[in-house]
Amino acid sequence: MRDPVDVVRRFNRSYTQRIGVLDDSFLGLGMPLGPVRLLFEIGAAPATAQALRDRLGLDSGYLSRLLRRLEHDGLVTVAPDPADRRRRQVTLTPAGRERWAELEHRSDERARLLVDPLTPRQRDRLARALAEADLLVRAATVTFAPADPSSEVARDVVGRYFAEIGRRFGFDSAGETDKDAKLLVPPTGLFVVAVSDGEPVACGGLHTIAPGVGELKRMWVHDDWRGAGLGSRLLRHLEAESRGLGHDILRLDTNGALTEAIGMYQRAGYLPIDRYNDNPWATHFFEKKLCADRA
Repeated sequence: MRDPVDVVRRFNRSYTQRIGVLDDSFLGLGMPLGPVRLLFEIGAAPATAQALRDRLGLDSGYLSRLLRRLEHDGLVTVAPDPADRRRRQVTLTPAGRERWAELEHRSDERARLLVDPLTPRQRDRLARALAEADLLVRAATVTFAPADPSSEVARDVVGRYFAEIGRRFGFDSAGETDKDAKLLVPPTGLFVVAVSDGEPVACGGLHTIAPGVGELKRMWVHDDWRGAGLGSRLLRHLEAESRGLGHDILRLDTNGALTEAIGMYQRAGYLPIDRYNDNPWATHFFEKKLCADRA
């Protein structure tokens, strides 16, 4: 079996050489990759400086230097956000839009040079392989952070969770957000949001239901991320957090309509148990002895 690290490093060397990353002038645009990449993001979705920093994972100082260069070149404007003057809104100038269109054209041409020598079957294989690789790499680089269940981002992801289970089995979420604000907070609980490129893509919560016993709540993964292993990674993270809360056992309830979730829990070592609560929407109940993982 090939070492995944060696495979990734070889691909990185090959791909960066062929797409012009090593050139001082990326795609002949007169700028290196850093400012060009930022220019693309601004053109694709104008945003605040903070949002661009989160989306690209850049240091604030480096982002400021890139923005100053783009401003100096007349490609972007940076101005206070009318909705919140503490934030800086970044948009393309007319010259910036022209440069962005040229970037799009040259990027398409460079990609076409890579795929044109391939047969239709090879192109299909390449497209499927790169789509899978992109999803897995993004899943591996997702970050988990605690969040106040009353915060805007938490309400957003939990709202999507409620919408999905409402479609799947008719769940009524009335009053649930207020419950979360009381249960999924320290010192006996927490709520976690998974973020990729500054956007929330998954979430989950924990709270204590008895001495040494925790309960998993609000486990959700965005549709576009299903099949990448993000759910399993988030579950492992929540189990580690559960141990930190002093739980030796972690329980959960779910509905039989959520077959994918049930399969994931079973693969992770959760065993069926009798009903332990009065949730009228729950049909299946599981628990896992976390202390066994420490052995």
